[in-house]
Amino acid sequence: MLPLNVELGLSSGTEAVIAVLIGLAFGFFLEQGGFGNSRKLALVFYLRDMTVVKVMFTAILTAMTGMILFSQLGWLDLQQLWIVPTYLWPGIVGATIMGAGFAIGGYCPGTAVVGMATRKTDAYWNVGGALLGMALFTIAYPAVEKFYLSGHLGDRVTLPETLGLSLGTVGFLVVLMALAMFAGSEWVEKRFGEKG
Repeated sequence: MLPLNVELGLSSGTEAVIAVLIGLAFGFFLEQGGFGNSRKLALVFYLRDMTVVKVMFTAILTAMTGMILFSQLGWLDLQQLWIVPTYLWPGIVGATIMGAGFAIGGYCPGTAVVGMATRKTDAYWNVGGALLGMALFTIAYPAVEKFYLSGHLGDRVTLPETLGLSLGTVGFLVVLMALAMFAGSEWVEKRFGEKG
């Protein structure tokens, strides 16, 4: 959540319009990259097409580099950015459920909406299943609230603070990790990817 209204003096309405425009552009480029197709997304789990991994790491590197650069230039105060509080155990369970849903359905939430925009039937089922899951969680919340709030590690947990390293050092390590992931993805595609 970029605090444009604080940094640039924009109204919340203007900020909402900007958010919608960014979302539409993001969805357009996801579709152009083929991510509105569940088959392409699911192939990553079969080690046959690692495009999703490469695109995600590229997005992470771009966002991280921009945030570090803007922070160093004084254009962005990272302390003003809201970070989701970290709850370890429900985070692990939630990630497992979402990962299983991604592998089974072939969509993550964003790409499922892109699939709906291009009228893919499986995307409608995927979003419907997600909405049903959210409704069931809401109903069950009183029974699982204690677990949902377990393993709280803090409200602003970041890699630099956790590792005791500077922002630039963590950025450099993330770049090295991404390069290794790109190289690994290329190897996996050559070894297991679809031929011709």
